[in-house]
Amino acid sequence: MSFKPHVLVCDDETDVREMVAKYLAKREFSVTMAEDGPSLDEQLASNAKFDLVLLDINMPGEDGLSILRRLRAEQQLPIIMLTAAGEPVDKVIGLEMGADDYLAKPIDLRELEARIKAVLRRTGKAEPISLETIDNAENISIDGMVLDLSSSSMFGRDGKEIPLTSMEFALLKLFVKNKGRVLNRDQLMEMASDRDWDPFDRSIDIRVLRLRKKLELNPKKPCIIRTVRGLGYVFDPKPT
Repeated sequence: MSFKPHVLVCDDETDVREMVAKYLAKREFSVTMAEDGPSLDEQLASNAKFDLVLLDINMPGEDGLSILRRLRAEQQLPIIMLTAAGEPVDKVIGLEMGADDYLAKPIDLRELEARIKAVLRRTGKAEPISLETIDNAENISIDGMVLDLSSSSMFGRDGKEIPLTSMEFALLKLFVKNKGRVLNRDQLMEMASDRDWDPFDRSIDIRVLRLRKKLELNPKKPCIIRTVRGLGYVFDPKPT
């Protein structure tokens, strides 16, 4: 990370607040903490510039949804809501009220980091992902197959062309450009599609499954496009 996004963490649970702050600080974020609505307002009124607010829903006094409604009427600062497990209605209401994303407790810190980075990119609060450069060669070898960039074609281990849709080809090319790098759904949706992002959109997962069926020797045990639990997908085929 070439710069340090400033995250305001608002949660009335001291242990959660400090755990998140400590983790994010180690991951090259600047972090400020608040324990409730008034302390959050105090921080926002200061001269500090924040890039994102992490806001708990269930807090004494003014709850997170009320704070969200108020903040949305005043500014467009990116906001990720923290919800207790088993509260799907709160999640939907939060998104409808303008939250950029949500995460259920107990918090998976790696997933939290990925979601924060994704929201920062979508809202223009972070530098866009820079793609690695593919070699000038027109043909890319992938586990005995060949990706022909000049003709937007894929050829299998038997030399026959593997039919790919334009979106599947774009997604595969994106994976190739980011070989060995874990990409989450938000990143893939943003970088491989021109449609607006939808928090409930599973089309990327469907396309990955289709690519696996076409490329993997055993799609149920993928070796080319692997799932990294809680984070996303990584393209890292064995050299051939």
